[in-house]
This record gives sequence, C-alpha cells and structure tokens, in this order.
Amino acid sequence: MWAGVFPAVTTKFTADDRLDHAEMERCYGLQMEAGCDGIIVCGSLGEGPMLSPDEKIEVLKAARKVAGDKPVLLTVNEPGTREAAAIAKRAAKEGADGLMVVPSPIYHTDPQETVAALRAVAEAGDLPVMIYSNRLAYRVDVTIDLMEELASDDRFVAIKESSDDIRRSTEIINRFGSRYDLFTGVDNLAFEALSVGAIGWVAGLVTAFPRETVAIYQLMRQGRRDEALAIYRWFRPLLDLDVSTYLVQNIKLAEVLAIGTNDRVRMPRQPLSGERRKAVENIVRDALAVRPTLPALQTSPRSVEKMAAAE
Repeated sequence: MWAGVFPAVTTKFTADDRLDHAEMERCYGLQMEAGCDGIIVCGSLGEGPMLSPDEKIEVLKAARKVAGDKPVLLTVNEPGTREAAAIAKRAAKEGADGLMVVPSPIYHTDPQETVAALRAVAEAGDLPVMIYSNRLAYRVDVTIDLMEELASDDRFVAIKESSDDIRRSTEIINRFGSRYDLFTGVDNLAFEALSVGAIGWVAGLVTAFPRETVAIYQLMRQGRRDEALAIYRWFRPLLDLDVSTYLVQNIKLAEVLAIGTNDRVRMPRQPLSGERRKAVENIVRDALAVRPTLPALQTSPRSVEKMAAAE
C-alpha cells in the first residue's frame, strides 16, 4: 500500500541548462530526512514535459539513489501513447517502483481513449500505477466511472485526486472503499482531503518545507487534528502558491529562500521577476518569520499505516 507524503520534486538545472545531479540528490535527500514516504519525479512541478526521455531516466536515478527502500515513481506525461508506453517500459528497467500516469496533456482524450491509453501504459511498464486525475490542468477528467473500468487491472493501485472538488474524495471512497490508495494532489486542499479519508498527499510545497508537510500528515493520521490544523493555517498562504500557472517558478523561489538552492527553470519558463517575484518573496519571508515550532510526533506515517492494516 502506498501512503504518506510523496513529494512531487523539482528538477534541478545547472547554469548551462544541464541536469544538476548533485543538487537534486541534496534536495531529494532533505525530503527523505524529513520523513517523506516516497518521491515522484518528472511531473508538472518537475518540468517533465521539458525533459528528454534520457533526462527523465537520469532524474529517476538521482531520486532512486537517495530514496532507500521508499518508492520512487516516474511521471508518464508524454503527448502520445506510443511514447508514454516506451518511457514506462524503460522506467521499469531502470529501477522505478511505480508510475504516475497523466492522460495526454496535448490531446484531450474522450472516455474510451482515456481508458485505452492508461491501460496501454500500465501494460507496457507492468508496474503499479497511480492514476493522475486533474481535469483542470489537463482537461481530461478520469471520472469515477472510468476508475471503475480500470479497477479490474491490479496494476492500477492509486489515485492522485486533483479535481479541485473535495467531494470527489468521498465519492471515490464510497464507490471503491480501499480498492485504490487515495492521494490528494492539491496542496491547499490537503487538510480537507486527509479529513475525509485520503491516505496520501502528493505535495508540492513540501520541497521547500518538508518537515511541516510531514508533520501535518502524521498529526492527522494520529488523530491530532487541532495540532495539524494550526500548522496548516500557517502553511496556507504558501500552499496557495501551488495552485497557479507559475507553480514551478513559485515553488522553486520558495526553495531558494527555505533550503538555499537555485530557481533555474527550463525555457520557455523563466524565473519570476519584478512585482510577481517580490510578491512571492514576501509570502515566503512572512511565513519564515513566524515558522511554527513543530510538535513531537509519535511514529512515522508508514508505521501508522502498518498498525492500521494489522488491526
């Protein structure tokens, strides 16, 4: 079972636009040290569509190097199903523990095409799959009925629910029970989703604030709602940075201020500048100035899940 905090990590670049392996390993290591439960590479935040297939595998290997026994998922977000199947197959050979699969971000598939494409990728990779349902960003809704069509294939194990409608989380649980591991994929709906039964969080601002993200998750799993809510209320202005056209630049700038890295992005993106940069810097600096003291935590989220399963 997948559960806990899975950072959708950023991809680090050198000044001459090559992959910065050392900086990726350092930053991904901070996620593991904070108690995150897995890593997802090459998603939207990881600038996956701007990476070549070879680069995606290199990023996967950088994460695999620091993740230990925790799962590393490669995001499959290629425009065409042929290319998506090819990278899925290659990821399996290169050490991925699973795939997070996005329907084509270029062609907006109809329901029949969506199911066929997801099945083709799952078959090619033959790895556990997290279905990424994000109708706002990708204009394809992997509906609950489509999830039911896919449920007969055991390779589909999890849902990253990013519809921006908190009701969808309850509807998934009501329809499927524990058939799918339910993750929230919207940072500023995470507390709400965990409150109604999500068991995981594919997080963005975690890359800059890993300990706070893990604390919210663990406190919620331990029934310490009020403590989690206090941190979440502090965190909300930062979490809102994830819900933006500029989420990559926003979060990379937050990383600059919080963990001392760089905010290089791959064109056509450019780092924030002018008033937009100043606004994001103010949000991050204001949060850092009143950063909360985190409470002691009883156990890791993975241990909590194991105890729950044993019961």
